[in-house]
Amino acid sequence: MKYFKTVIISLILLQNLSFAQADSINKRKLNIYIGGNVLLYSGTFVALNKAWYEDYNKVKFHSFDDSGEWLQMDKAGHTFSAYYLSLIQYNWLRNVGFSNKKSLLIGSALAFTYISTVEIFDGFSENWGASFSDLTANFAGVALFSAQQYFWQKQIISLKFSFHTTQYPQYRSELLGENILQQILKDYNGQTYWLSVNLKSAFKNSKIPSFVNIAFGYGAEGMIGGHSNPQEIENMYPKEDWNRRRQFYLSPDIDFTKIKTRKKWLKTIFSILNVVKVPMPAVEFENNKVNFYYLLF
Repeated sequence: MKYFKTVIISLILLQNLSFAQADSINKRKLNIYIGGNVLLYSGTFVALNKAWYEDYNKVKFHSFDDSGEWLQMDKAGHTFSAYYLSLIQYNWLRNVGFSNKKSLLIGSALAFTYISTVEIFDGFSENWGASFSDLTANFAGVALFSAQQYFWQKQIISLKFSFHTTQYPQYRSELLGENILQQILKDYNGQTYWLSVNLKSAFKNSKIPSFVNIAFGYGAEGMIGGHSNPQEIENMYPKEDWNRRRQFYLSPDIDFTKIKTRKKWLKTIFSILNVVKVPMPAVEFENNKVNFYYLLF
């Protein structure tokens, strides 16, 4: 694949040019960084091809407008993925020895390239097409990370994800997933994306504990089709509660990266845990109704 070759060439150029810079580059770490990128890029898209595209015919490259599909839950997913790819790339480059600005520039560019490669897959797939709105969502995720890191040198606002299983995949498993791993990726009915704000960072002079966040969530439900639900599925009519609807949430949250520890392995675990929204009490706003949950996943 020519796009994979482009990434490899870019990383090789990075390796050759980096030592001419003023940064304190660690050659061993740089080689590990390049190797990690190769494995991340190739492994991710091999797995993605198997999960999403393997059962569909390849066609001539084309585009289409999917901005109205799935009540924009797929766009939230693109933004989430782009945000964390930017964070990963930035942290890797800083560890290698690049400056803050160079880590932001290189990391953001590579993150946008990685996540936007999905549009190449979509463009050659019979059932999809390259999407400008997806590219916009990708850019939003990269920008959310990069702008905060550039202006504040920290992430006051982070993106998080939560998931619960739903009834819908059993009726359209080819779209919504045949098993739990596929459903985490495909079943937008069970996904919730969160903007989690660290209160101590936002209000510096407050006595709020440094790990306390407030999270604003977005989800949607009742979807068994992209733009609309089919009238009939295998001689079965959709139930009344399958009306497509948006859901907004407000919930407390925990920033695990603010929990102090001297153990590096524990810091790593906390960083991984911080991707997921902790199940907490929540208020839901849906169709002019307010619902309260003692524990929301």
